[in-house]
Amino acid sequence: MSAPELQGPEQPDGSAQPARPVDDVVRRAREAHAAELAEAAAEAAEAAAQGLLADGALGVDSVRPVRGRPAVPATPSGVPTAGARELPRRRAGDVTRGTLSDLPMYDPLSARRRRTPEWLSAYLGGLVLLDGLALVVAVLLAADLQPGPVPLLVSALGWSVALQLAGAYREAYFGAGTQEYRRVLVAATGLVAALAVAESLTGPWSWGTTDVVLAVVVGAGLTVLGRRVARARMHGRRRRGLMGKRVVLVGREGALVDIADRLRRDATSGWTVVGACVPDPGAAGGLARIDVPVLGGLDHVPAVLDQARADAVMVAAASEGGASYLRQLAWRLEGTNIEVLLAPGLVEVAVDRLEVRPTISFPVVQIMEPSYRGLRRLAKSALDRGAAFVGLALLSPLLLALAVAVKREDGGPVLYRQARVGRHGRVFDVLKFRSMTVGADTRVEELATVDEGNGVLFKMRTDPRVTRTGQLLRRWSLDELPQLVNVLRGEMSLVGPRPALPVEVATYGPDMQRRLLVRPGVTGLWQVSGRSDLSWAETVELDVRYVDNWSVGRDLSILFRTARAVVAGSGAY
Repeated sequence: MSAPELQGPEQPDGSAQPARPVDDVVRRAREAHAAELAEAAAEAAEAAAQGLLADGALGVDSVRPVRGRPAVPATPSGVPTAGARELPRRRAGDVTRGTLSDLPMYDPLSARRRRTPEWLSAYLGGLVLLDGLALVVAVLLAADLQPGPVPLLVSALGWSVALQLAGAYREAYFGAGTQEYRRVLVAATGLVAALAVAESLTGPWSWGTTDVVLAVVVGAGLTVLGRRVARARMHGRRRRGLMGKRVVLVGREGALVDIADRLRRDATSGWTVVGACVPDPGAAGGLARIDVPVLGGLDHVPAVLDQARADAVMVAAASEGGASYLRQLAWRLEGTNIEVLLAPGLVEVAVDRLEVRPTISFPVVQIMEPSYRGLRRLAKSALDRGAAFVGLALLSPLLLALAVAVKREDGGPVLYRQARVGRHGRVFDVLKFRSMTVGADTRVEELATVDEGNGVLFKMRTDPRVTRTGQLLRRWSLDELPQLVNVLRGEMSLVGPRPALPVEVATYGPDMQRRLLVRPGVTGLWQVSGRSDLSWAETVELDVRYVDNWSVGRDLSILFRTARAVVAGSGAY
């Protein structure tokens, strides 16, 4: 460097001022800062373009991209290694190429989370109040417990904490299944055990142990009752399109059509299908026929979820590359509070028949086979016959009065006998109070032109063959009461598939033959799901579902629902 370059600017007298190192450092810092600002502005413009313009990228209301990228390790020659290349980034407006892995990396901790639906927060708050009130009432009902306001409040809070620890406030249990009620029983058992341990450590308490246990047991019962009422109200609102979540379906079109159809039929599930993403959006005619809009391809799911304000994404299983795709999608949605659901392709299989068996790298779902023999079957048979005997004894005055009414109507026989096919194809005579005129069977062909049945069974809403007494019997299902004799004989069960006519069985395919693996029932899923209003396909589907998934607890639930269906008179004609 020459000597003039080492000198500073000239002074008025022509002499040169010595250069100041501090000024040089400041100048360089300003230049570097200006360069950083320019680079940051360029990156911000690129990120904004990717977030707002690219259909395959999440919008500003979802997760945000990581601001900094780690340096790429280099080889001694200065060339990045093959395994350490920079993660690909999608260019603005590029919506036709690439997969989820081509999108910018996102940080779950910086994600903008979706707000919990207001109805869910209100529902949870209502459950907490109901649960606390249930225990307070139970404590007040205990004989020797006379607590003040503070102990009552502490008891209610303790009960809510026990329910929380038992998982009774998990949203996944709301609306369907028995897990919600089981968790209440788990909480009660755990609370009783904890109180027993505490008393053993601190010595006898001033109040009796029996009263405490009684209060917890009664509180658990009232809690289950309160939650049953809350669930019924939830179902009613969901049938009106309220208290639900918006879901986008992802996968092959054929599978999505079936899923969308089943979700629409089950309005109480709370899932509202707002759209679908399929491999080939331009050829998705099946979804269009059932009014499910196709919102994009598989690469555009994050953007679709954001634009549709969806609460969940449901992915259909059994597709090539599905495992890798689902994993990347779950990563992309981390931190957003958007639920990722997998529809495994299993239909008409109860949850209690599924068992997840872990392996080193992936879970395996085992489908437990139905139980048609053994202790459970013996227990069901014993309960059926015992309940039938008790029912006949208690209802004998009513049965006698109904028999007299039928006889006085037209002097014909009291009972109507009809051949039906039972377990393993055995034919038996089902018994009913006669609700039609004598010889009504011979007029079926005469009335065939006004048949309102499901194509297999003859039904009419205003059947001229039904007597006045028969109308009353059918409205309240009293004509079915003599079937308790069939149950006592072992020909029928209290709960089971609908007793089939021989002409029906002659048309059965392999699926429908499964109905003959168990005894037919006085009531069943068909009875509580619409009865005569059901199509033939729906009737068969419900019967096969029961056969494959029956349990004593499910039988008790159907009996309870039968009482409601009889009072409502739904499908009774």
